[in-house]
Amino acid sequence: MLLDPPGQTLPRAILGRTLGTVSNAPAPMISDDDAMVVALEEASAAATAGEVPVGAVVLFDGHIVARRHNERETSGDPTAHAEVLALRDAAAAIGERRLHEATLVVTLEPCPLCAGAVWAAQVGRVVYGAADLRAGAMGSLYNFAMDQRLNHTTQVESGLRATEAAELLTDFFAARR
Repeated sequence: MLLDPPGQTLPRAILGRTLGTVSNAPAPMISDDDAMVVALEEASAAATAGEVPVGAVVLFDGHIVARRHNERETSGDPTAHAEVLALRDAAAAIGERRLHEATLVVTLEPCPLCAGAVWAAQVGRVVYGAADLRAGAMGSLYNFAMDQRLNHTTQVESGLRATEAAELLTDFFAARR
């Protein structure tokens, strides 16, 4: 299922699969920055729910096909990271487990679990906001994305709206202390 940004109707055909009504007006492509705004909204929703504020969005052909936030506490599932949930939803939405043409936009640098999910899904590109110096696995502590020993590499861009993403995390943990 494609997710429409407020006030916009997105095309409903992906990879030859009709997912709903096709609008006559061409839908605008979503930029990385616009996708990060949505990911930040998801992160804020996570914080409101008592979850660590991380949000993720998956873009396919420039359109949002999945958006999620952390749900570890809510679900009791230690793997319910925003990235993993968004990648699961994206694969279901496009009907393909390989996400070569997808971009994952996430507020915090993926951890080893999420970097492994990116590798398993063969995501073409990751854009993240704040670096994670303690557990980052896309360049800060480890770099799963460019490890030539693996059978798939991923293009990574970092620092998009990093200050906003870091502030959400800092404020969340400061309130918990």
